Amino acid sequence: MGELQYATELLAVAAALFYALALASAIEATLNVRTAQGAIAWTISLLAIPYLAVPAYLIFGRNRFDGYLEQRKAVEAESRALLRDTRSEVERYLMPSTPAEPIFGVLHRLAGIPPAGGNRVQLLVDGRATFDSMLQGVAAAQDYILLESYIIRDDSLGQRLGRLLADRARAGVRVHVLYDEIGSRNFHRTRLCRQLRRVGVQVAAFNTTQGRRNRFQLNFRNHRKILVVDGHSAWIGGHNIGEEYLGTHPRIGHWRDTHLKLQGPAVLGTLMAFATDWRWATRSPLDLAVRHPPASVAGRDNVLVFPSDPSNHLEEAGLMFLQLIVSARHRLWIASPYFVPDRGIIAALQLAALRGVDVRVMIPDRPDGPVVGMANWSFTRELLPAGVKVYRYQGGFLHQKVVLMDDHLAGVGTANFDNRSFRLNFEVTVLVDGEHFASEVAGMLTLDFEQCREVTREELASKPLWFPLGMGIARLLSPVL
Repeated sequence: MGELQYATELLAVAAALFYALALASAIEATLNVRTAQGAIAWTISLLAIPYLAVPAYLIFGRNRFDGYLEQRKAVEAESRALLRDTRSEVERYLMPSTPAEPIFGVLHRLAGIPPAGGNRVQLLVDGRATFDSMLQGVAAAQDYILLESYIIRDDSLGQRLGRLLADRARAGVRVHVLYDEIGSRNFHRTRLCRQLRRVGVQVAAFNTTQGRRNRFQLNFRNHRKILVVDGHSAWIGGHNIGEEYLGTHPRIGHWRDTHLKLQGPAVLGTLMAFATDWRWATRSPLDLAVRHPPASVAGRDNVLVFPSDPSNHLEEAGLMFLQLIVSARHRLWIASPYFVPDRGIIAALQLAALRGVDVRVMIPDRPDGPVVGMANWSFTRELLPAGVKVYRYQGGFLHQKVVLMDDHLAGVGTANFDNRSFRLNFEVTVLVDGEHFASEVAGMLTLDFEQCREVTREELASKPLWFPLGMGIARLLSPVL
């Protein structure tokens, strides 16, 4: 009887501690969750079903990434000497007055990285063009190579890239490879990883669970795809490292994606984003010099490299897209595989269409999962009455993250139009101000629209009776999609 009483008392103490943890978590959610809907949902769940909600909150509840902002400030401090050393060289590249100057001014204050002129930007459509360009850049490296990817696979493409990285490392080039520990969860066990480390390549996982308050958080991702060679050339866009991005996967088929190659002083912004991530992952700084490209490759494009992350008080990626939407006067075209925006973005898109802007949203017809697909339909239903045109891509899986504003501003990067990119992911977007590049992007998207079908209100009305319920459930789950 004594043992039973002891067990009962122990269970009572454990239950009391669990409810105390639920109450503390509910208070934290009330104070820190960024949306009122999210705070209400977490508070009710934590108090009503604490045994389920507390573990879920520990894993998914927080959207503030602790510690990274301080690391970024340290990298910026370390970079001041570099900036002073190159100031006379960089000052002649400061962005001149352009139509995008007010937009870039706001985004400069938001991201902390200045825009610069004198860049050359090359649009890379689909995997063949992207990886051919990246592999050529790696093979030509003389000083250092920085590679960061959400996914790195040990397949034929990964091995091909790995051989080049190993060759450059043996030639004395400093090679740093950074991967997301969740997107590439088994990479550290692969033969490719062992081969790279054996020849002196520095390989590290971004490690989003590092830090006391991040310990149980599996909700953050480093979604950036960055390659920097010698400080004067960078590649950024939607492609991870894997065969499927070449469109060879038998089930997925054609993989529609977009990347770009950047040359010029704006590469410094990409280098600083990588340096901050590397410092977080390894607790050690990068000692790298910036080389400016020869005058023969200098361009005319004005570029802002815009990194965003969940460590800041402000939702950088969401505010960036919101700034582009409210600034659009004639055209706003968006291509994203994950279109699950928040209330503010939806309202801004509706208002843009109502004031006469040609607003188009391109999403995959075969989305990455049924819940994402239903959420896409839910937000489509809200946009159509305001005049926003929604197109569903039929030519394979659409994975590009591209935005085109008016006739002069285009963005290519890693950020999607969803809550994860707005609030939870580490992303990077390259914004290019220049009519020539914008015209290239417009031509590319025009061809993509020809591979789409436009969604009509009649199509939505003809859906079965259960469809609105499915959209509503998917909408409730949208904050964690």
